Amino acid sequence: MASGYSWGTMWQVLTATDKKLWRLAVPMILSNISVPLLGLVDTAVIGHLSHEVFLAGVAIGSSVTSFVFMLFLFLRMGTTGLTAQAWGAKNANQLIEALFQPLLLSLVIGTLFALFHLPITELILKLMGSANEARQQAHLFLSIRWLSAPATLANMVLLGWLLGIQYAKAPLILLIGGNVVNIVLELLFVLHWHYAVSGAAWATVISEYFSLCLGLYLVWRAAQQRNLSLMPKGIQLGQGLMRVFRLNRDILLRSLFLQLCLISFTIIGARLGTHIVAVNALLLMFMTFTSYALDGFAYAVESVSGEAFGARNMASLRAIWYAACKQAAVVALLFSGIYACLGNTIIDLLTSLPSLQQESGHYLIWQVICPLVGVGCYLLDGLFVGATRGREMRNSMLIAAIGFGLTLFTVPVLGNHGLWLALMVFLTLRGITLGYRWLMHLRNDSWFDLSR
Repeated sequence: MASGYSWGTMWQVLTATDKKLWRLAVPMILSNISVPLLGLVDTAVIGHLSHEVFLAGVAIGSSVTSFVFMLFLFLRMGTTGLTAQAWGAKNANQLIEALFQPLLLSLVIGTLFALFHLPITELILKLMGSANEARQQAHLFLSIRWLSAPATLANMVLLGWLLGIQYAKAPLILLIGGNVVNIVLELLFVLHWHYAVSGAAWATVISEYFSLCLGLYLVWRAAQQRNLSLMPKGIQLGQGLMRVFRLNRDILLRSLFLQLCLISFTIIGARLGTHIVAVNALLLMFMTFTSYALDGFAYAVESVSGEAFGARNMASLRAIWYAACKQAAVVALLFSGIYACLGNTIIDLLTSLPSLQQESGHYLIWQVICPLVGVGCYLLDGLFVGATRGREMRNSMLIAAIGFGLTLFTVPVLGNHGLWLALMVFLTLRGITLGYRWLMHLRNDSWFDLSR
């Protein structure tokens, strides 16, 4: 009774903007957390196999696919921004174009990856130059994982469109549904049928195509509820493809800088030894949980920022921004406290290898710091995505990448600590540079003027 009264009282204290934020953010936080949960299951299942080379191979393979697929994150981010702006402007034709134009583009690109998956795998692994044992396992993982490319890229578009129309429950169903299928299949393929790395890869491929079917159904359902016709005109569709790519070229470059930093983290870790690759694979689970949870607020800010941009409503934008800052800061502190108190326990659950448990504990402090330095850049990303301000996002990421690269010179002295220090510098610079641009737009009243 007292607990219910307490929660009811807290909800009443929240402003209307706070409540809108939580209604959008909570489903996205839950669905986002399901993504690292999937990675956690990958790590836990593979981490309990007989040798750490399996974990290193999956870590390298996952990093490669994340690098490549995230280069096309503009499919999701651009779709969210354009859809949210069309939603705010109440333009039904633009809503449909914002779905089908990038969807067609994603299917074409994904099909090319699936067709040429073997030479792509050989080229990337040759450039990485990892240890032979880990390379063999990574090759096996990648040669299977690329087959999911059409579904993976199309799912980005579907997720972006559903976010843009503020249909928060749909992404929750989409992400959790696909990840549950992935987890069940991985337990079956790896632990029951003993397919090891190939089992983990096939589980992901099948779940991606399941998510695609589920996502198409959710889009159809959302369109029915909003009285939208899903019959685009072919001429408009074809003419709009180049416009979509031009609008998102800066986001593509932004994603390139981001993924270059993340893959550099893995490559340099690989050169420090297979043991360090496995350790960092465990620790990245912490960072992934943090980023996906805070991205729940960023996604909420994206959709509301885009809606406010389409409606040219600065008051609404300011209100949701201040609310997001307050709520996300609390969540960041919560994650930092959990990692400080229970970090070693979580590591022990992820792997049964004593050497990995002991070594991972030496770098746990970086996971405590990460939520605090990263919260600002996640929220500001959402703000700029909604306004489709790709150029400023690109420039911010470039500065952060330069800072990351310069900090890597500490690795010969600090070892793996230098790698994690570079990652923290990277997050901090992203927040500082985007924050500065946001303040300048507020001062100059120029947020809704893309020409500036």
